[in-house]
Amino acid sequence: MRIDSATRAAIMATSHCLIGCGIGEVLGMVLTNSAHRKAGWSIVVSVALAFVFGYALTIWSLVRSGVELRRALRIALASDTVSITSMEITDNLVLLAFPVFLMAPINDPLFWIGLGISLAVAFVVTVPVNRWLIVRGKGHAIVHTMH
Repeated sequence: MRIDSATRAAIMATSHCLIGCGIGEVLGMVLTNSAHRKAGWSIVVSVALAFVFGYALTIWSLVRSGVELRRALRIALASDTVSITSMEITDNLVLLAFPVFLMAPINDPLFWIGLGISLAVAFVVTVPVNRWLIVRGKGHAIVHTMH
């Protein structure tokens, strides 16, 4: 099976997004779970950190490529917002559909299995979103022109 260039680019963009979102999700869940916070707090903190780390990874790569920091920030906001939003909505809908994952302590394999499943489903849902953006010259297509 051949994968067209737009789909390949979407997979790469979604992988990049998954790394940032994954770091934020895991950190947020670990922090709130360790502090014995309710599931609502876990979601709020995790989503906020997913956006922070998702944007930060894009900004960092752009600045390393020679893009001025303020411009890199604007590009990251323009290119990553839809992708991160798609990933976070999907990820959290999965976690809310199976609250046992959110309620498990961090030393329970169920916690990590649930987080892995939710991020995997979010990845699968977000690839077509990123492909749609890339084909239209938006999303990570903007970032790739800067490298």
